[in-house]
Amino acid sequence: MSSFSIRQMSRSDLDIAIAWAQQEGWRPGVFDADHYYPTDTTGFFLGVLGDEPIACISAVKYDDSFGFIGFYIVKPEYRHQGYGIQLWRQAMSYLAGCNIGLDGVVAEQANYQKSGFVTAYRNLRYQGINHSNTAPAEISALMPLTDVPFDVLQTYDCLHFPASRPTFLASWRQQREGAGLACYDGVTLTGYGVIRVCDGGYRVGPLFADGVEQAQTLLAGLLVQIPEGAAFFIDMPEPNTDALALVNAWEMQPVFETARMYTQHNPAVAIAQIFCRDNIRIRITI
Repeated sequence: MSSFSIRQMSRSDLDIAIAWAQQEGWRPGVFDADHYYPTDTTGFFLGVLGDEPIACISAVKYDDSFGFIGFYIVKPEYRHQGYGIQLWRQAMSYLAGCNIGLDGVVAEQANYQKSGFVTAYRNLRYQGINHSNTAPAEISALMPLTDVPFDVLQTYDCLHFPASRPTFLASWRQQREGAGLACYDGVTLTGYGVIRVCDGGYRVGPLFADGVEQAQTLLAGLLVQIPEGAAFFIDMPEPNTDALALVNAWEMQPVFETARMYTQHNPAVAIAQIFCRDNIRIRITI
C-alpha cells in the first residue's frame, strides 16, 4: 500500500492546486499563484500518496498574529478516506497562535466550528456582464495603482485587511491581463481596486473605497480595462450595505455565498469600506 505524506509545495506544485480549483469551478485568477506564493512560500502544503499528488491546502501566514486558510482540495477519488483531515491539521498547526480566517461554504460551517472557528458574517459572490461603453467621465481622474506611493497604499490597505502584507501588495498591484486603479489626488488615497483575468471571466478584488461614489468610479474604471460582454465577479461582505447598492447598480446576480470565520476574534477593519475582497477562498472538498 502506498504511504501518504505531506510536504511544502514548490511554486510549480501550486499550479497543480490552481488546476484543481478550476476543475471545482472556483474561478481562481489565472496568475494568482504568482502573487500568493511569494507571500508565504512555506505556507502551501501538498498531500502525496506514493508519488501522486492527491490533496492540497494553503495556510498563508501574513505575520505572527494573522493567517488565512484556503485551497483545501482532495481529488474526488480519494475523498472521505482521512487524507483531508491530515492536511487540515497540518495547516492549523502551521498557523498555531494566529487569529486564523477562512471563507467557508454553508454546508461545512459546523465542521469549522469544531476546530474553533466562529462566524463573523456572510460573503456574497455576484456575477455581472461588462457593459463598459457607458463608463462615467469621472474615471478620467483615476490613477494607475502602480503610481501611488507604496507607503500610502500599504497604510490604506492596513485599514481594510487584518495584517500588513507588503510582499503581496507589491506583486498584486501589477497584474498581467488585469489592472489596478486608485482614487488618489497626490495627497490622499480614498480607494483602490484591482481586476484580474480568471477562469471564465474576470474577478474584482480588492475594491476598497471611502464611500460608494469612489467604489462606483473605481469599478467603472476597472471594467473599461476588460472586454465588452465579459463576465466579472465580486465577493462582497454582507455587512456593507453600500456594496449591495453597488452590485445592484450594475445589475449583478448572486451566485454563491460563504461565511467569513475566525478562530480568535473578528478583526477591527473598516468593513463599511470593503466592497470586494481578494483572499484565496476556501471551499472545502475533502
